[in-house]
Amino acid sequence: MERVFSDLGMTDHTVDFDAGPPCPVPLPSRLATADLAWASVRAVSLVAGVRGLPDPDRISIAYRSDRVLTIDGKAPGVWSAYSGFWRSADGWVRTHGNYPHHAHRLLAGLGLDPGASGDDMRAAILECTTVEAVGLITAERGLAVPVLREDPHLDARWRSTPLLEVTRPDVEDSRVHLRSTPLAQDRGAPLTGIRVLDLTRVIAGPVCTRTLALLGADVLRVDPPDLAEPEWQHLDTGHGKRTTLLEARSERFRELLAAADVVVLGYRPSSLDRLGMSASALTEQYPGLVIAQLSAWGVDEPDRVGFDSLVQAASGISLIESPDADRPGALPAQALDHSAGYLLATAVIALLERRQREGGSWTVRTSLRRVAAELLGMPRADEPEPLREFDASAHSTTFDVAGRQVTTASPALPGLEFAAPHRWGSDQPRW
Repeated sequence: MERVFSDLGMTDHTVDFDAGPPCPVPLPSRLATADLAWASVRAVSLVAGVRGLPDPDRISIAYRSDRVLTIDGKAPGVWSAYSGFWRSADGWVRTHGNYPHHAHRLLAGLGLDPGASGDDMRAAILECTTVEAVGLITAERGLAVPVLREDPHLDARWRSTPLLEVTRPDVEDSRVHLRSTPLAQDRGAPLTGIRVLDLTRVIAGPVCTRTLALLGADVLRVDPPDLAEPEWQHLDTGHGKRTTLLEARSERFRELLAAADVVVLGYRPSSLDRLGMSASALTEQYPGLVIAQLSAWGVDEPDRVGFDSLVQAASGISLIESPDADRPGALPAQALDHSAGYLLATAVIALLERRQREGGSWTVRTSLRRVAAELLGMPRADEPEPLREFDASAHSTTFDVAGRQVTTASPALPGLEFAAPHRWGSDQPRW
């Protein structure tokens, strides 16, 4: 993972990168999930100047935070009945239906009524080939992918591209130097005074911005008023942020952009283009921004929706992690999401430092598929190591959020503690 610092132009940090974990991160899998998690958290710790090595047990809990989360003592239902692996006539299909509109499209594609059962869905997919089932679902803009074997040549092509792709517009603009918020010297909060506009959803982007908030940034998450976020999902990754509902085409939104230091983008590239919020458009209108852009499949598939579970299935990870050489399996955590989040946070801090030294606007991009290729290129084991037992409760924190008791995972970064998440959409749209 030294290439992370090379991609960011910060090779001076590699001198400390070789320190490994005091014990393996308890995320057992055939692929090097534990090593990827350690490297991702270690990278952001080093760039942020956080003292001490991360705790492997705490990293494990942070990566599996959805399994620690409770609201008023109860674990929320995380997965929809329509999300999962389904046997087809000739293979397997992976679907995602956690959002109501995705579930509706999924069922419509299969010719099922709203409210159909999981058994109904299982029977409908079993009657189709994999290609047929995926085609029917995606024709209705539902989310489904075939469960595929890995393609080493394709992954090698992915790995020939930067894990964190950094670009800087080759233009001179006197307005760039108006954005000169310096990084703080406080090792515990180096991003104090930095304003981050969070335009992300679903784990990876929110983990990035949650990490920036942990390091002192003023993070304002903005969501469209007509697209509700599952409560548990926000409480799991909303720590330390303010959260507001606002139309992206509004004048107030543009005022927020004009005063931001960083914008983190997690929507499809094609959607951002339609809103006039591509990275190139933003840097042209608001010189001096640091822009971090995350997508599922990369900019070459700008209109394709995806999630960690779908990328695992389509990249070959699910079959590598099969429990019995027949059924698809999964990584022990949504590690593509979490690692992408920590790596993007690493990049944001590094590019803020470069902006402070060199001026200019900066953009960094990565994708879940690119992170998957990195994982697939790392050393792997024939069988997962047994899960080492440890006290998970020692790495969780309980907050009062609008009168509700919310228990979540503690930070993966050493020596720091989260501020409580706010109730989703409860803040005013201002810095």
